[in-house]
Amino acid sequence: MCPHCRAFITIHDRVCPYCNEPVGPRASERRPAEFIGGFIPHARFNTVLILVINFGLYLATSLYSMQAGAGGALDIDMRTLLEFGAKYPPLIAAGQWWRLITAGFLHGGLMHILMNSWVLFDLGAQVEDVFGASRMWVIYFLANVVGFYVSSMWSPAVSVGASAALFGLVGAMLAAGMRSRHPMAGAIRGMYLRWTIYMLIFSLLPGIDMAAHVGGLAGGFGVGYLAATPRYEGSTTERVWRVASWLCVLITVVAFLDMFMAFRRGV
Repeated sequence: MCPHCRAFITIHDRVCPYCNEPVGPRASERRPAEFIGGFIPHARFNTVLILVINFGLYLATSLYSMQAGAGGALDIDMRTLLEFGAKYPPLIAAGQWWRLITAGFLHGGLMHILMNSWVLFDLGAQVEDVFGASRMWVIYFLANVVGFYVSSMWSPAVSVGASAALFGLVGAMLAAGMRSRHPMAGAIRGMYLRWTIYMLIFSLLPGIDMAAHVGGLAGGFGVGYLAATPRYEGSTTERVWRVASWLCVLITVVAFLDMFMAFRRGV
């Protein structure tokens, strides 16, 4: 979108055709990694990185579960998920804050991770294209935390999965459609509103953490509405978002380090 009038423009426009404002190179302009080539033309770095982390942790939990004789790759046992950082309100209340972050990178079974990865692969690339890498990571991080915080307030049950953050990405795209004044914004807003309705209906199924989904949706919408879209590369606004994204990365790393230390202590 044009940083001045919020109209949708192409990535090749250097002057907005609607308000004649120079737009320059956008901070979100990225190219897929060279090694991916033409097989995954719409891949983006953050999206691929999150997928790699999710599958790496899923492999680790699968192996640990099998070694413990309690489960396997198709269905991770509850004890393994708890030890690797699942959301569990009593432990969060006891000081293990990091579970609000680590829970979003864990999955309880093969179908669980495959379905979330399928959505993330398409949706994550779209959000990263519209908002840029820095904003996308902040949206994903905060939606994940807000989603599991709301879930911990609502239900004492153990919960894991990337779906809270995925709802946040949908919320951010819905916010982008609402902010824009371009005629195409209505179609985009309608598309993601339908996504929201379909996903909320799916959340009514037994065993689905509806509270995490609603919290993630609200968190993503709020950040997406405030974030707007990238302005000029090197601008103060972009530097602020870059710092915010690195802060989110740092907190995520600290969360996993705390999880690992608790795992080593057997807490």
